[in-house]
Amino acid sequence: MKNNIRVERAILRISQQELADAIGVTRQTIYAIENDKFIPSTELALKMSAYFGKTVNELFSL
Repeated sequence: MKNNIRVERAILRISQQELADAIGVTRQTIYAIENDKFIPSTELALKMSAYFGKTVNELFSL
């Protein structure tokens, strides 16, 4: 699964740690998602979507 999390973080100029703190996960989880090593749960994908103000489909693709 591909994602645009790194791009969205860059737009907002936030670190992996800042995003992790905001959505209640570890920085390592954000790193793993950005590097396609971990597929987030539906709940986590929805939290990211709400944080960035984007749809899940805008953040993630197959």
